[in-house]
Amino acid sequence: MEQKDLILDHKQIQHKITRIAYQVYETYVDESEVIIAGVNGNGYTFASKIVDQLKAISNLDVKLCKVNIDKKNPLNSVSTDLPAEEYTNKAIVIADDVLNTGSTLIYAVHHFLNVPLKKIKTTVLVNRNHKNFPIKADFKGISLSTSSHNTIKVEFNESDAAYLI
Repeated sequence: MEQKDLILDHKQIQHKITRIAYQVYETYVDESEVIIAGVNGNGYTFASKIVDQLKAISNLDVKLCKVNIDKKNPLNSVSTDLPAEEYTNKAIVIADDVLNTGSTLIYAVHHFLNVPLKKIKTTVLVNRNHKNFPIKADFKGISLSTSSHNTIKVEFNESDAAYLI
C-alpha cells in the first residue's frame, strides 16, 4: 500500500479557497463580470468552490467555465463549455488543483488567448515548483518543494484532503 502524507485537511482547503476568492475579488473588484475557468476534473471542482465563495463575498457576476484538456497530451484540442463570445473582452481566472510542470495551465491559457481578454490570471490549490514552462500561479493555496518522484493527490468529496504520495 502506498504511503499518503496529509498536506491539507478539509478545514485548511476551505480556508485556502476562501482566501483565494478574496484575492480574486480584490484583483477584479472593478470588473462587473469574471469567468472562473476550471480544468476538467479536480480543477473544475476547485473552480466551482471558488465561484461559490465569490458569490458569497462579492457582488461580481461570476460565471463558471469548464476547460476540456487532455492532461496527458495537452497538444490535443482544448475546448470550453462556454462559447468564445461569452469570455471575449472579459476577466478570466484559470483554475487547476495542482501546478506541477505547468503544461496544463500554459495550454489552457493559450486557448483563451485566441480572443481579446481584459485580464487573465491563474490559480491552483497546490503549487509544486517543478515547472517546465514559463507560467506561474497568481493565486495559490500552498507551495511545496517536493521530489519530482512524489505525487500530489487532491480529493474533493465530503472530507476534502490533499496528500503527498
